[in-house]
Amino acid sequence: MQFGLTYWPTHYNASVVTVAREAERLGFESLFIPEHSHIPVDTNFPLAPEVPMIYKSMFDPFVSLAAAAAVTENLKVGTAIALIPQRDPIHTAKEVATLDQISGGRVVLGIGGGWNEEEMEAHGTDPKTRFRVMREKVEAIKTLWTEEVAEYHGRHVDVPPTWQWPKPVQDPHPPILVGGAGPNVLNRVVSYGDGWMPAINLNFTENLRGRVTPVEEFPDDVAKLQRLAEERGKPRPQVQCGVEITSRIPLAQLEEIGVTRLVVNVAGPGSDGVSDEEVRPTLERARERIDALTG
Repeated sequence: MQFGLTYWPTHYNASVVTVAREAERLGFESLFIPEHSHIPVDTNFPLAPEVPMIYKSMFDPFVSLAAAAAVTENLKVGTAIALIPQRDPIHTAKEVATLDQISGGRVVLGIGGGWNEEEMEAHGTDPKTRFRVMREKVEAIKTLWTEEVAEYHGRHVDVPPTWQWPKPVQDPHPPILVGGAGPNVLNRVVSYGDGWMPAINLNFTENLRGRVTPVEEFPDDVAKLQRLAEERGKPRPQVQCGVEITSRIPLAQLEEIGVTRLVVNVAGPGSDGVSDEEVRPTLERARERIDALTG
């Protein structure tokens, strides 16, 4: 079991450089950053009457992670999640490969289809086809990462014979963790991912069906994922989720069913943010929380 952090860098939160340095000092294995390019004013936000400022003001994840990688030596740097259907696959392939080079092979690419339909549409993405688009973009990105002359022709994505360097340090490429819930997410993970980032809800109601995974169903879903991977001859998938799940499922059981990483959410939605001066005590408390779990 590995233990990491999810941090939401904004113009009013502490520097991601400060967070990365303290995370490595305290022995965290990884640092993950979410993504929203922008929030259209007419966004239909599902969790509150108004969109919180933190969603409106997120820093770019790859610029932030490059800064984090530059001041650390061992800390893995990842997205949780990058909104692939909204992104150009050629630029994304280069950004991730560049980050993998800068970090010496420490990138984890968490991806997802997203929830904000207005945001997708502003990027020219049809919400109804975003999962098909995501699959094709991931397949194109992998081709750009691994082939000397890359070429991809899909229904939604077309890349002519192309040269693109740098290639990632990691062989064959950085691990891709697919976020999401719903009836098709496990198939997505096995088809073109290396692991799963479920959005687990501890107080599930049926109106959230398809958006989040009920904690009661999570162990069975992980077992299904592992069976599906085995049937298709794929390696055992990674599974990453928030540390809050330990309030309902003990750490030993999570390890037994196949969870590979737990992350602590720092200065995310619902918080008042964290200043540079508050980073050290905040992360020390997060470390104490992990140490209490692991004994």
